[in-house]
Amino acid sequence: MSTPTPCYHCALPVPPGQPFTAPVLGQERAFCCPGCQAVAEAIVAGGLDSYYQHRDQASGNPDALPRQLLDELALYDRDDVQRPFVHQQGELRDATLMIEGITCAACGWLIEKHLRGLEGVAEARLNLSNHRLFVQWNPGQRALSNLLGELRHIGYAAHPWQPDRAAEQLAADNRKALRQLGVAGLLWFQAMMATMATWPQFNIDLSPELHVILRWVAMFLTTPIVFYSCAPFFRGALRDLRTRHLTMDVSVSLAIGGAYMAGIWTAISGSGDLYFDAVGMFALFLLAGRYLERRARERTAAATAHLVNLLPPSCLRLNAQGLSERILLSELHLQDRVQVLPGAVIPADGQIIDGQSSVDESLLTGEYLPQPRRQGDAVTAGTLNVEGTLTVQVTALGQDTRLSAIVRLLERAQAQKPRLAQLADRAAQWFLLLSLGCALAVGLWWWHLDPSRAFWVVLAMLVANCPCALSLATPTALVAATGSLHRLGLLLTRGHVLEGLNQVDTVIFDKTGTLTEGRLQLHSIRPLAQLGSDHCLALAAALESRSEHPIARAFGQARLAAEQVFSQPGQGLEGVAGGQRLRIGNPTYACALAGCPVPDAPDTQGQWLLLADDRQALAWFGLDDRLRDDARPLLDACRARGWQTWLLSGDSSPMVNAVASELGIDLAYGSLPPDAKLAMLQRLRAQGRTVLVVGDGVNDVPLLAAADISVAMGSATDLAKTNADAVLLGNRLDTLVQAMAMARRTRRVIIQNLVWAALYNGLMLPFAAAGWITPIWAALGMSASSLTVVLNALRLTRVKPHPSPAPAPTSFEPPELICPRSIS
Repeated sequence: MSTPTPCYHCALPVPPGQPFTAPVLGQERAFCCPGCQAVAEAIVAGGLDSYYQHRDQASGNPDALPRQLLDELALYDRDDVQRPFVHQQGELRDATLMIEGITCAACGWLIEKHLRGLEGVAEARLNLSNHRLFVQWNPGQRALSNLLGELRHIGYAAHPWQPDRAAEQLAADNRKALRQLGVAGLLWFQAMMATMATWPQFNIDLSPELHVILRWVAMFLTTPIVFYSCAPFFRGALRDLRTRHLTMDVSVSLAIGGAYMAGIWTAISGSGDLYFDAVGMFALFLLAGRYLERRARERTAAATAHLVNLLPPSCLRLNAQGLSERILLSELHLQDRVQVLPGAVIPADGQIIDGQSSVDESLLTGEYLPQPRRQGDAVTAGTLNVEGTLTVQVTALGQDTRLSAIVRLLERAQAQKPRLAQLADRAAQWFLLLSLGCALAVGLWWWHLDPSRAFWVVLAMLVANCPCALSLATPTALVAATGSLHRLGLLLTRGHVLEGLNQVDTVIFDKTGTLTEGRLQLHSIRPLAQLGSDHCLALAAALESRSEHPIARAFGQARLAAEQVFSQPGQGLEGVAGGQRLRIGNPTYACALAGCPVPDAPDTQGQWLLLADDRQALAWFGLDDRLRDDARPLLDACRARGWQTWLLSGDSSPMVNAVASELGIDLAYGSLPPDAKLAMLQRLRAQGRTVLVVGDGVNDVPLLAAADISVAMGSATDLAKTNADAVLLGNRLDTLVQAMAMARRTRRVIIQNLVWAALYNGLMLPFAAAGWITPIWAALGMSASSLTVVLNALRLTRVKPHPSPAPAPTSFEPPELICPRSIS
């Protein structure tokens, strides 16, 4: 019986007679289904067919996985590695795995069907909502590493799922806060209906017995709100009293507690007004605000944990005999020698003691081009080795690495409160002291004047002083404006952005991916021999199709096949295409193949690569990173407002100054690591400046977290977007110009709301102190004031999205990059 042909994409057997084929790498390939055929055609159409050349025999032998991957998976068979996430159930073991690459329900069906068909697998269940796979197997029949390898064969990467304790605790607190909010909202509606039924306006033909029942029903419905939903307010008030640091928890607790006790007295005695509806309303408004704040903190903590997870779980350590062995990262020690293969993440800070390569350091510097590194150079944990194999001696581990330093910078920046927030905290304390002092003084005065009315007057003052309208004045306007900006393409993740945009006087921009598009483009071809531009491009694209370097993407899809291609780190590529041996890259390196002199480079700015064969130089290829077409309108808007503009970039090339000159940016600095960027921001804030930061990379995260206002591009890393105050969903910088106009409108609405809230408190408190307003009317007035504030804020929702302008041509050409050619 003949062996079935393996699918060229997924390596599963191709059923006999299946007509699914497509040309890949110059040959017609067979596929098992139309899905694999469509994926392969999409990969080829996107110029990414070199993917199939780097699968380490997967297309030729479907049972083969890369040796490096097999070694890493074998670590999961160790008992000490399985102990944290594998559980023994008699003869069976079970574990929860996180699956990567799931796109639809069909993926879940394939994973479960494939695993359940394997010998030794007792159960496989996939949760599509969180991509977690529960698998139960017999270790005597099949190893865990084999299960992980089987998932790899069908196109899915799996790794153990272990909940982070801090994130798990935050999630549990978040669920509890949501339950408290739900209980308050649900029971408040019921208590409000029971309370309103006892009002004289609605008390029509209500028997005395039913009146008593409704009072007790309202009390029982309100009790869970007070003792369960409002428990955080009371705990906060007790903490404040112990530390002698007053916050709004004290005022809120007194109002809720006083209204609840008054309601109980009314329910028991039958005299007075019920205040259970007011209790529920206080709780619902205030708990909703705190829940949104908690969710923001949860997202930030999860993103910080993600930064630490950028390190690989294992690495190759060299023993005394120079042989490599795969170990867990936790088993690595200082001065150990590790082997870092091409495409692997560097596991620890260290120094290269053998080999040369190019290292992608965009994680730390933001510079998208890999940098050449050779013996004696330092490398950083979390960066990517692009090409040649490196031997690195470990010099720093764990908390001492540069990556951990970024985490500490992030945590420190998040812990620092803006100066305005500190002033607001102090003002709030004095306001509370004054309000409580007035209530106490008025209560004592009424105790001497008419003891029977003293409690009700003080309660009316506490209810009138409850910060509902005042607390809604700013948040409701910000929420309305936030929804409007979301429709325009700007997602606000923190409420102070619109308020703070009116106070900004300095803007800091990142360069790569923010003001520029963040990818190289081929802008010109200068033939030097008899070959035309199209033929030269075809030869160059054939060589570059065998490379994973960012430069290779600029040459598009290859029409010719290349053979015997190898890279020289920091120099370029050499191979055979179109029947001739070629080199492309650094001019000196390319001309060394033919032994000819290096031709004069074009005078225009940009990075120029030379293509040569074994006889002569063939063509110059000019590459650049273009400015975004909407960068200039944003800079013009900043200058129109008198803002000072800065450009801080990790890029070490002259392009930083070129971009600043082209856009008219006031100050520009390059070659800045994250801590240097943060130090410059802190100096600006120490001078009293309010700073807006616009960035997109992990290296910008401390800067985004420490800024007064921070905006991340929509194409930014998840960590940058999570720690930014706003995200440009469509990557359109001109949306910020619309945000500036919305900020002015929002500021006017906020001022109107604050004036109204102040007038309400200013009028209600004296009347309540004089005994002219009962607590129930104080509660009604507070509700009316809150409704007025909300309706005024809703005016900000009347906005129509503006169409994005068409891309305009630009004459910008960046200068030659300092980095020579570095290709993998």
